[in-house]
Amino acid sequence: MASIIGNEKNVNPVLRISQLDALELNKALEQLVWSQFTSCFHGFKPGVLAHFEPEVKAFLCFILWKFTVYSKSATVGQTILNIQYKNNLSQTEKYQPLSKNQKLWYLVFTVGGRWLEERCYDLFSNRQQQSFCKIKSCISFGSGLLKLCGLLNFMIFLRKGTFATLTERILGIRSVFCKPQSVRQVGFEYMNRELLWHGFAEFLIYLLPLINVQKLKLKISSWCLPIAGLSNSDTTLAAHCRECSVCGEWPTMPHTIGCPHVFCYYCIKSNYLFDMYFTCPKCGSEVHSLQPLKYKIEMSELHV
Repeated sequence: MASIIGNEKNVNPVLRISQLDALELNKALEQLVWSQFTSCFHGFKPGVLAHFEPEVKAFLCFILWKFTVYSKSATVGQTILNIQYKNNLSQTEKYQPLSKNQKLWYLVFTVGGRWLEERCYDLFSNRQQQSFCKIKSCISFGSGLLKLCGLLNFMIFLRKGTFATLTERILGIRSVFCKPQSVRQVGFEYMNRELLWHGFAEFLIYLLPLINVQKLKLKISSWCLPIAGLSNSDTTLAAHCRECSVCGEWPTMPHTIGCPHVFCYYCIKSNYLFDMYFTCPKCGSEVHSLQPLKYKIEMSELHV
């Protein structure tokens, strides 16, 4: 009874973007399974899986095929998107699941073909005999021909919307929706809010590079830490040369800009090259002249 009901299901065509999304989800799942599997061997000697990598990948793909295409006539990506394969070779327009031969040939083309390509490359990469070179050239030619056929099939798929891969076209299996697609209910308030924040984010991305953040930071720091009653006497200059006014460390090659504060040469030079209107972060004085400090102060005098 269940098979009769399943055979009476109508066939619903699948959008091109849904078929491509299903293929991308399948690739993402294979990469996730492989990464989780290889993480189990992090404690072993490096390269322990290198010699058997094609076989291990083929075995993992075989397990995925066993629990997806073989049992449900649909890959994981198709199951997520409510899609499954239909036997397009059947004469009826009603849904027909894949035959056993189609499932087996699907395994051979997808898993076996990938394993053969990887293993043959390893076998014949270091061989120099003439016979092996001929076999390698034939395999390379066949691989290139299949890729060209795959490109042509993809162009036809974009035109007609069926058979996203060359394997599907050869085996006569087509992607259809499992259930009729319901009408999507769109929340326009949510869409308007997302569009508003998206436009605001783009505006900030365009505006932020135009703002001189360094100069604004120095300006705010000068407002928060005002210094009054400073003079340009020798005593005042000597008292403020214990640390650089930019980096706060002991000044390297100390220089002045005309105010009672001292800067490292590289600090003041880099900031002045970046911003020609650079001002002192302590008192807000502009750079009048960059001159080396003429006062020689011993370390012992500053620590006293």
